[in-house]
This record gives sequence, C-alpha cells and structure tokens, in this order.
Amino acid sequence: MQKISPVSYKVLQCIFELDGFTHVRTEGDHLVFTKPEVLRPIVIPKYHSIPVFIIKNNLRTAGISRERYFAL
Repeated sequence: MQKISPVSYKVLQCIFELDGFTHVRTEGDHLVFTKPEVLRPIVIPKYHSIPVFIIKNNLRTAGISRERYFAL
C-alpha cells in the first residue's frame, strides 16, 4: 500500500476536479469545491505543501478511497 505524502494544493485541486468536483468559490487563501452527491464542501488551503491529515480529511469527506486517490 502506498503512503500518502504532502502535495501542493495544485495537485490536490487536479485530483478533486478529475473526480467530478467543481470550484465554486475562493475565500481568502482557501479553495472551495462541491459535488452534488457530497453533502459537505471540500476546502483546500493554498499551501505549497498540504499536510497529510488535511488530505485524509478531505478524502474521507469526499468518499474517495486511497486506491482511487492514487489512481487519479
């Protein structure tokens, strides 16, 4: 099993867009994405290196598995 490592916000943005999320607004230095099937919005901070716990929390909220994350 691969290990999730910190990535840039641009990489994480591409992953969520490939999964069907759309960018709805920017609040300060945070990007907000939504998808009709997901109840809560996904918030991605504009960090050069997003910590692993933020990535895991966003994946859990979006319902994306670890395997799907690495496939995207």
